[in-house]
Amino acid sequence: MKGFTLLEIMIALAIMTGVILTVISAFNYHLSIVARDREETTLLLLARAKLEELELVKKAASPGVEEGTFGPDRPDISWKMETAGTAIALFKKLTLTATWGKARRSLSLVHYVAK
Repeated sequence: MKGFTLLEIMIALAIMTGVILTVISAFNYHLSIVARDREETTLLLLARAKLEELELVKKAASPGVEEGTFGPDRPDISWKMETAGTAIALFKKLTLTATWGKARRSLSLVHYVAK
């Protein structure tokens, strides 16, 4: 008798199903990493632009805290700028923290500028 038995076919299908499920889950995992990296890159660029904007307008001249959002384009992302002195009197420390998403993930940039 030639051919495969029902048991052999079922084992082969079970192996193929396991392989396919593994590939699909790995693909989904990598897609989520790409989406997170895209979010973080966008946020980093927005935060750097806001930091430069605040530095250029000299709003960060005195120690304190400022807050806002990246609206109207990105109102879901909020930012908080803290200006503080440093141990070296010639410099000040600017810390911009951007927060986004339902889990309220955040990213902080620290920048030192001359007074």
